[in-house]
Amino acid sequence: MKIIYKTILPLTCFILVSCGGVPEEKSETTGIENAFSVEDVLEMVAKENDVTRTLYTKAIVGKGKKQGMKFDEDWRKDDVEAGPLPALFLRGVATSIRKNPVPLGLYLGSDFPVNAANKFEGKQADLFKQIKKDQKPQFFYDEEQKLHTAMFADLASAGACVSCHNEHPQTTKSDWKLGDVMGATTWQYPKDSLTYKETIAVLNSYAKGTVDIYMEYLDEIKAFKESEKPEIGKKWPAEGNYLPTAEVFLDSVKKLASYETMKHLVATK
Repeated sequence: MKIIYKTILPLTCFILVSCGGVPEEKSETTGIENAFSVEDVLEMVAKENDVTRTLYTKAIVGKGKKQGMKFDEDWRKDDVEAGPLPALFLRGVATSIRKNPVPLGLYLGSDFPVNAANKFEGKQADLFKQIKKDQKPQFFYDEEQKLHTAMFADLASAGACVSCHNEHPQTTKSDWKLGDVMGATTWQYPKDSLTYKETIAVLNSYAKGTVDIYMEYLDEIKAFKESEKPEIGKKWPAEGNYLPTAEVFLDSVKKLASYETMKHLVATK
């Protein structure tokens, strides 16, 4: 695990170096380190999450199903030989983040959730109505939790999302279509601004969460007794009964996400 994590730790560090470095400068008048607003940081990590989830949903789940791979909400049970559905992949990332000292919060909610516990209420329910109209992020300070909060539209980006939600026995809505706003990923952080080091820590906390849940999936595959095990290596499900290693998967995430993150880091300098 340590070796694999080192391969994704430079996801943000590489961005800084490739731009000639973004030093932690201090203001001559205040002596305070340059900082990013919490909104900027949560938008950065939300975009990296979008890339990761889209890659997992389309390239792993969508293509994997065509190769006979199974994905199930009970994937962790001993008698179930399957991988995590996209929403459960995100839940796994969130679980890992909670175990991390970085005070970053993540969860997925909706007005028509499969799990009733994930239904938006109060202010979030009101803000979600606006997100469904324009798909623009909503930022607010949660007075009760004392946390800065950001909500981002979660779209039905793949057929696997639509069919799973429409056919689920506990679904409260069975007419989802591609492109629908199915919910919103919600991110929380206690401070209104972050230093460069804190920003890197947030991004790496998310990256580590991705490593943890993907590795857990690969470990589940090793324990399969009845199902055919996909070959784990450099190839993807689009090429056959294959799955990429964690290094290959996360390298693809890095390549797809790093440019957008770099633009944020440099533009906010």
